[in-house]
Amino acid sequence: MSRAPISAKLVANMLSVAGADHIITMDLHASQIQGFFDIPVDNLYAEPAVLKWIKENIPEWKNSIIVSPDAGGAKRVTSIADRLNVEFALIHKERKKANEVASMVLVGDVKDKIAILVDDMADTCGTIVHAADRLVEAGATKVYAILTHGIFSGPAISRINNACFEAVVVTNTIPQDGHMRDCPKIQCIDVSMMFAEAVRRTHNGESVSYLFSNVPY
Repeated sequence: MSRAPISAKLVANMLSVAGADHIITMDLHASQIQGFFDIPVDNLYAEPAVLKWIKENIPEWKNSIIVSPDAGGAKRVTSIADRLNVEFALIHKERKKANEVASMVLVGDVKDKIAILVDDMADTCGTIVHAADRLVEAGATKVYAILTHGIFSGPAISRINNACFEAVVVTNTIPQDGHMRDCPKIQCIDVSMMFAEAVRRTHNGESVSYLFSNVPY
């Protein structure tokens, strides 16, 4: 909105003033945030680790459909769907008028398929839980959620426990040990090796772009 604060620019300035001369991060909410920094930024992607998890942990992944819980994540899901060679769908929140609960419109056919919801972060989990219910109504056989940053504040854990997910998969960009104890559906992808390899490659002057499409071994 006009005149609203651009807080990401403030954070960029704070990190630079504090003495950082190189930033390595993962799945920025908007990749343009890299342009707020006057120092080098490597924005790593969780996508290679997500693809690896899907292939190793969902036996029938070839009969899956990748779903974005909002229109903003369409680019992310199309990239994953292309690399798995499966279909994609997205959910559009339609607000009838102010102060009325939005209806969710599903664009795409999920009938008799495994639906994999993909998003960059989940906080209170209201959107993904509604999205999962909508997918089951539309005929999806199983629903997984894969999220890069699992914040899980407020009622998130109880919502996941009561929802119809087979699993909610997050990376450990935010520590997940406590959340995994409270919710057996939460599973974790360890991305520490991606950061370690990015640090090693940066230190040795090697190419970091290999990590944008591959998981280091």
